[in-house]
Amino acid sequence: MNYNKNCIIRLSHYRNAINRFKQLGFSKVFSDNLADAIGVTPAQVRKDFSLFKLSGNKRGGYELDSLKENLNIILGKNDVQRCVLCGAGKLGTALMKYKGFEKEGIKIIAAFDTDTAKLDSKSEIKVLPIENLNDFLTKEKVKIGIIAVPEHEAQPIADRMVNSGIKGILNFAPIKLRCPNDVVINNVNLALELENVIYFVNFNEKAVQNGEKDVI
Repeated sequence: MNYNKNCIIRLSHYRNAINRFKQLGFSKVFSDNLADAIGVTPAQVRKDFSLFKLSGNKRGGYELDSLKENLNIILGKNDVQRCVLCGAGKLGTALMKYKGFEKEGIKIIAAFDTDTAKLDSKSEIKVLPIENLNDFLTKEKVKIGIIAVPEHEAQPIADRMVNSGIKGILNFAPIKLRCPNDVVINNVNLALELENVIYFVNFNEKAVQNGEKDVI
């Protein structure tokens, strides 16, 4: 069965909400609690869980430990997810230093760059020449890649990754990548996201100034 992307994203949000509930001392929650926590309806929570046969009951709710364990299995959190990074510039360096990945069972095992000044084979996360990418991916059997390179370099890097077995790409370059249908691509355009935030802030301010009640 194929599940849509939004459903899987919601599962991740449910898992994060469960962690917060556990920190507050909860051992059980109801669909209403999870719905409020991530901004959906209780019916949507029950529908999402039913797709994966995650069960609770009307009186007792969902056992948090059991629910989290099952979500971890579904989302692949029980094993360390190894990935490689292409682009060791400012964004790439920030990604390598981000400790949140480790907490979520994600490990960048190597980075690659075309700039020889950025290469460092002795750092905690080695930065290797881009020419080594294909051999490294073939040897390590990595399935996930992160692209944090300039726009004009992104497609050739994606091609290299796919040709060496990469099945999922997190793309920070502001370009739509062309990849086979069996390769999962998630695009993160930081400038576009910020641009959208700025637009809606300005839109709401103008709406308030004009006395409009409906804001975004």
